Amino acid sequence: MPPLKPLYAFRAMSPSFAARRTILTIDISKLKEPQLTALMGRIQARLAEIQLEKVARVRDKVMAMITSEGLDYADLMEHSVRARKSKRGKVKPKYRNPANSQETWSGRGRQPRWFAAAIKIGKKESRLLIK
Repeated sequence: MPPLKPLYAFRAMSPSFAARRTILTIDISKLKEPQLTALMGRIQARLAEIQLEKVARVRDKVMAMITSEGLDYADLMEHSVRARKSKRGKVKPKYRNPANSQETWSGRGRQPRWFAAAIKIGKKESRLLIK
């Protein structure tokens, strides 16, 4: 049985496709561990380069879109930064530890140990409310 031909051999060969059809064949079964490690390092470095090139292309496209709309980057990001900086205000405590009046809880987030222990021994939430 004759060996299979690469897939590109069955496609119409345009000049641009023929120029890009470089096939790299490496028989990795014959490589030693240091050679494989070096090859892997080169592959990872090339993948990182490709990622940086992709980021640069996308950044250029985005900047072109921004400038075509008559804006600049600072104008666009000003609104999203302001929205992210807005935090919840401080909340008044809602519950107080009957054993230690210095310990309070707003009712938000994880229950404090004293609150969970009080509920576990049978106290009702309403009894721990600050009035």
